Amino acid sequence: MKTLLPLLRPHYWPTWLAIGTLKALQPLPVPVLTVLGRALGSIIVRLPISFVRIARTNIGICLPELSDQQRDLLLKEHFKSLGLGIFETATAWWGSKRRIARLTDLEGLEHLQAAMERGRGVILLSAHFTTLEIGGRVLCEQLAGEINIMYRPTANAVLERFLAQNRSDRTKRAIPRDDIRTLIAALRANEPVWYAPDQAYRKKGAEMVPFFGIPAATNTATSRLARMTGAAVLPFFQERLPSGRYRMVIQPMLENFPSDDPIADAKRFNELIEAQVRRVPEQYLWIHRRFKGLTPDYPDYYKRKR
Repeated sequence: MKTLLPLLRPHYWPTWLAIGTLKALQPLPVPVLTVLGRALGSIIVRLPISFVRIARTNIGICLPELSDQQRDLLLKEHFKSLGLGIFETATAWWGSKRRIARLTDLEGLEHLQAAMERGRGVILLSAHFTTLEIGGRVLCEQLAGEINIMYRPTANAVLERFLAQNRSDRTKRAIPRDDIRTLIAALRANEPVWYAPDQAYRKKGAEMVPFFGIPAATNTATSRLARMTGAAVLPFFQERLPSGRYRMVIQPMLENFPSDDPIADAKRFNELIEAQVRRVPEQYLWIHRRFKGLTPDYPDYYKRKR
């Protein structure tokens, strides 16, 4: 009980309320959750918060070919997608196996099976879209929990405790992003690992790699991990369909990967992400400061204009 007391401070009451509300609403029919999610996103995009400004900046940087009107429309659709993603997260956390199976289609499982037969582990290389959580839940169901998930711990202690417990219950291991030793051990034991290294990264091994033609601080560890362990690397993407269902695709193992150039390997993966973003641009996580640089002389795209 003593360990729970700090989590009951008033500072965390909004988090407890949000989690409780999501759990209470989760059993509602999908069309109702869709309406609620889109409505929530329509409200959020009108608020004077940094997420809106960051998303608008990223869309402008990555998709300069769009007109101002098209960018505004994409921004609004993105926040509707974020709203949907919140309720999808509730489905991923508490939805029954039957409900998950009814809503989702997973393609390319044969590619994963073929890669596992090599006996050297598999990296399921993914990226941060608003459908992230439900994509992880589908993998857990399809692989009967025999999958490892790399995740980035959050600063909110209540949310972190909840996420860690939820993921640990459904996976073989929930591995914090910096726990490379456990990641390597899982791959050497011929286990699959879900890994999404596409966010801004400024620690050891970071390089400025083009993303939509703009240099971005990027984690180049994927190719080093593959070389060290011999693991196969398979791209994995998910998307929300207009019908309300979800399409998850495990692509074939990347050929000639890793190469002798980790930067070229990272650029290759960035190009795969770009292709998926262009398929469903509203579903990419535009609210992340993706273009923060490694040095002070790099342009500050997110500096608030006076």
